[in-house]
Amino acid sequence: MSSYENPEYDPGAWIGKRILWGVFSAVFFQSYLLPISSIKRFILRLFGAKIGKGVVIKPSVLIKHPWYLRVGDFSWIGEKVWIDNLITVEIGSNVCISQGAMLLTGNHNYKSPGFDLIMNEIRIDNGAWIGAKSIVCPGVLCGNQSVLTVGSVATRNLDPNMIYSGNPAVAVRERILA
Repeated sequence: MSSYENPEYDPGAWIGKRILWGVFSAVFFQSYLLPISSIKRFILRLFGAKIGKGVVIKPSVLIKHPWYLRVGDFSWIGEKVWIDNLITVEIGSNVCISQGAMLLTGNHNYKSPGFDLIMNEIRIDNGAWIGAKSIVCPGVLCGNQSVLTVGSVATRNLDPNMIYSGNPAVAVRERILA
């Protein structure tokens, strides 16, 4: 790790904004002090997030950089969700990110002595459901109405209207909406 450097990474905001976000995040998002989603939506917008109407944000949510977050209308972000958005995470409308899920846009190159940072955006399309304690890895697209079941790990794109399970997640059946 002595050769680890990351000069090409841009956190997307000046240091003062990042510090201010850290304070707001700790007080209003990572705690249970403010259970009101409308105020959380307002705060996220102040920090540059694009947040649709009716978005529910439960307590104890960790969002790395709100200026890299896009959420459509009427989506749900459950308790203890971690959105590790070093770059853009786009969440569509009517999406459910269940409690304890992780959206990870970064990883490290284990083959490099410098442990170089690798980043890739995540997109979760309309109507998708990310199950509790599941993980969406960098670069994954979760198609419309796709489901990632509890505790599963999406390392590759999820096709629309399919249910995925396991580590790594594989398609187990079609999602048929009544």
